[in-house]
Amino acid sequence: MTTAFVLGGGGVLGAVEVGMLRALFERDIAPDLVLGTSIGALNGAMVARDPDPSVIPKLTALWEGAAAGGADVYGDSPLRTVRRAVSTGTHLWSSAPLKQALVDEFGDLTFEELPIRFQVCAASIERAAEHWFDSGPVVDAVVASAAVPGLLPPAKVGDEHYLDGGIVNSIPLGRAVQLGASRVFVLQVGRIDRPLTVPKRPWEVAKVSFEIARRHRFNRELEELPASVEAHVLPARGTSGKDDSVLGTRDFSGMQERIDLTYEATVAYLDEHLSP
Repeated sequence: MTTAFVLGGGGVLGAVEVGMLRALFERDIAPDLVLGTSIGALNGAMVARDPDPSVIPKLTALWEGAAAGGADVYGDSPLRTVRRAVSTGTHLWSSAPLKQALVDEFGDLTFEELPIRFQVCAASIERAAEHWFDSGPVVDAVVASAAVPGLLPPAKVGDEHYLDGGIVNSIPLGRAVQLGASRVFVLQVGRIDRPLTVPKRPWEVAKVSFEIARRHRFNRELEELPASVEAHVLPARGTSGKDDSVLGTRDFSGMQERIDLTYEATVAYLDEHLSP
């Protein structure tokens, strides 16, 4: 059996994946393959480097650090943010603080040095295509996968520019199957269950359109799973009322509570669906 962990995107909501991982490792479920998109690429990189229970306190510390100093990772002062938006015309924040935080964590670690197989999804601008990083520096791949349009600038890796992988494959279930996974645990942040409402403002149109596209692809891939593949979509808790809009990208309030609630829900799910 080849076990894959698929870690989806979702910004600050990605903290709940820590609760899922804790429940999985406590049940002695470890991955042979890890796939990550956007914030799932960051969490996934941590797991691929340390694919055992020791990663949980490291992930918790990483998220606690982000909660304590989110502005250091996600942007500058409001004045600098406005100036950058005016001067660039494309994004609000610099990617330098995020990249530095990743360098501090991973250094020059490469995919080839990881103990298990790891891949990261990003959207190539020049090729208008889904791109999977599976070699070279891990930091470059994660920065590319997390380059949220409008918030962060496109990330240049080699001769190409990339945007957030959530644009093309937010929850890469199908990719895991393509790579030979026979058992897949989907770590998603709860957005797939949120009811959508008819947009009333221009920016809401873009958000709703994106949500329809990302959910449609995931649900289609879930329906088309081969009978030989065992898939578990783990439950997220405490995220339904959480603001995941631009205004909520720095809001880490209640983070630990959401991690704990999701851990408890995942434990209950595993108890119900997996044999002891």
